[in-house]
Amino acid sequence: MKYRSLAFIFLLGHLNLLIGDVRIKDITRIENNHQEMLVGYGLVVGLNGTGDRSSGYRGAVFTVQTISNMLERFGITVPKEELRTRNAAAVMLTAKTPAYGRIGTQFDVTVSSLGDATSLEGGVLLMSPLRAANGTYYALAQGPISVGGFNIETEAGEKTRKNHTLVGIVSNGATLQCDLPFSQFDSLKTLRFVLNEPDFSTAVRIADRLNGFIKNDYTNTRINTSYARALNASLVELVLPQKFNEPGQLIQFIADLETLRVEPDIEARVVINERTGTIVGGGDVRISEVMISHGGLTIHIKERPIISQPIAPFSNAGMTVVEHITETTVTESGTPVAVIPRTTTVNDLAKALNELALRPRDIIAIFQAIKQAGALNARLIIM
Repeated sequence: MKYRSLAFIFLLGHLNLLIGDVRIKDITRIENNHQEMLVGYGLVVGLNGTGDRSSGYRGAVFTVQTISNMLERFGITVPKEELRTRNAAAVMLTAKTPAYGRIGTQFDVTVSSLGDATSLEGGVLLMSPLRAANGTYYALAQGPISVGGFNIETEAGEKTRKNHTLVGIVSNGATLQCDLPFSQFDSLKTLRFVLNEPDFSTAVRIADRLNGFIKNDYTNTRINTSYARALNASLVELVLPQKFNEPGQLIQFIADLETLRVEPDIEARVVINERTGTIVGGGDVRISEVMISHGGLTIHIKERPIISQPIAPFSNAGMTVVEHITETTVTESGTPVAVIPRTTTVNDLAKALNELALRPRDIIAIFQAIKQAGALNARLIIM
């Protein structure tokens, strides 16, 4: 059954390519789509004794300092040595502003433990500012944390854990406090589409599709005028026709352009994740004729104990000694050999490898060897 699932992974990339045309909005973004990476520091409270420790060699000193500063703002003064922080934890906050965000727009924020807390489950993030790399203040974050798991430790030392509980998400916990900087659409003379996956062929196809749509549906002219052109593998520039001077018309025009469909040109790739044994291949992957034989050598080393006793039982003349005898067995099983013909598709390759009854990690080694032999006509990406 596990081999059938592996074959499905290969077929998945092949079937996706059979879909054909996709919308321009699914493979590009408008250049004015400005987003900022944000970071912040905060305090999580309400933990069930799983927060940072306040004393000891590994205690989180900055957590105690944070709690002390917060209490002083509320007019409460407590000696730092008297604070107990097991129900609180210092955290780092990371987020990315939404596209075209305005004041009041909400978005998710990721919360990560900074000290020696054991879990953030059930915690609540207190109000914390989020800033960009240049120090500009953009948003405030606050709310309950969702970790999607649990981490239980008993007094006897038993531990039960599901998922990673030191990182969580505050859903819609961040609120923009200022508008994001981006160009006003009423002053735009050109539009630029940035490809998610840079590719020269795809960029040219997008430019041709935009030109054909404008000439046929908007200008109704036979003049060979190019409004769109591919500047490079990741950027397509469109000069706006003069009739789109009002913002309302331009917004509708952009909406029409985003729904246009093109056929992207996908690079042939084989992606391998050695940690999980996952292999994903695209439909354009081709294999030149190659012979595959995977070794079946097994070495089994076993130790057998031998007990040596004194000549006279219960005498003081000697001591009982335990020795070990090592036995090594080498077994070489018959290894199947498969010859894969030229121009093999991903589907045929998966079937051939399944016939060899190989495990995913063996297939990973075979793919690496095929690439070294120059028979893999695709880019091999190892994660």
